[in-house]
Amino acid sequence: MTENEIGKIIVDCSYKVHTRLGPGLLESAYQECLVFELKKEGLAVQKETGLPLIYDEIKLDCGYRIDILVESKVIVEVKAVEAMNEVYLAQILTYLKLSGCRLGFLINFNVSLIKNGIRRVVNNLNS
Repeated sequence: MTENEIGKIIVDCSYKVHTRLGPGLLESAYQECLVFELKKEGLAVQKETGLPLIYDEIKLDCGYRIDILVESKVIVEVKAVEAMNEVYLAQILTYLKLSGCRLGFLINFNVSLIKNGIRRVVNNLNS
């Protein structure tokens, strides 16, 4: 399955979760429900996956955690915030770089229309 095929499923599942729950809940609630929906679709999903930093050939555990890793190819960062800011974009770009993944999604469930809360992020540096 390609990153884009996985991405379509992620977006569809995000719509489903947001339609059922709406805005206003904690990030952890949306994360759990999205993981549940993605697994129902038959995808391999890892939650709160540790992401080490390799520095000078030494593996360092700096506490980086990917919210959701789908099929070991696509990163999903779940947010439930008033407004997205550039720090979240920098975070997912860092995760994409460190993991070697090319596609990620920033999904803010604290919006009235989920289409306004989904941001697709591509890291072309790894290609």
